[in-house]
Amino acid sequence: MDFEKASEYIKNRLKKELAVTLYYHSFVHTMDVYNASVNLAKEEGVNKEDLDLVKIAALYHDAGFIYQYLDNEKVATQIARETLPGFGYTPSQVEIVAGIIMATVVHAVPKTHLEQIVKDADLDYLGRDDFHPISILLQKELNSNGFQLTDQKWDQIQIKFFEKHLYYTNSAIRLRKEKKQKHFEEIKDRVLA
Repeated sequence: MDFEKASEYIKNRLKKELAVTLYYHSFVHTMDVYNASVNLAKEEGVNKEDLDLVKIAALYHDAGFIYQYLDNEKVATQIARETLPGFGYTPSQVEIVAGIIMATVVHAVPKTHLEQIVKDADLDYLGRDDFHPISILLQKELNSNGFQLTDQKWDQIQIKFFEKHLYYTNSAIRLRKEKKQKHFEEIKDRVLA
């Protein structure tokens, strides 16, 4: 598999073809998930081939936004299935990547260790210091794509999301759970104020 060429291909498409109204699901988000995936995979001790599968899945995971906003993950798997064989990925590697992408659906439960890593990386920001500005970008994006979310309604949605969200890898739990809980408490306090 030629990770470098596959990576260059999908990065170029994302830079050129993602809508400007994707304030959150932008190329910056893709690279954030990529970096978080690499860090978690290394923390989790995955081997080189699995690391390369995690990396390419992270780069492809939101490629479906090129074509549609809702159910974009299915489209991302189609893009991966159509293009990755041309970069030397085997059918089984492509299906592993597709499984990882589908694990990033909001309420999907990851089935494999690699799916857990990218699922956790996709929501790594929940337990980081930059949570609040990123959350504002997501609210802005949703509002620009037809949702009408006041600050109060957005806080209520976030509370429900936090109540259901889990990190799956030991590394993400260790690195992000405590700060994520702090952000959750801040939102709840704001709603109750």
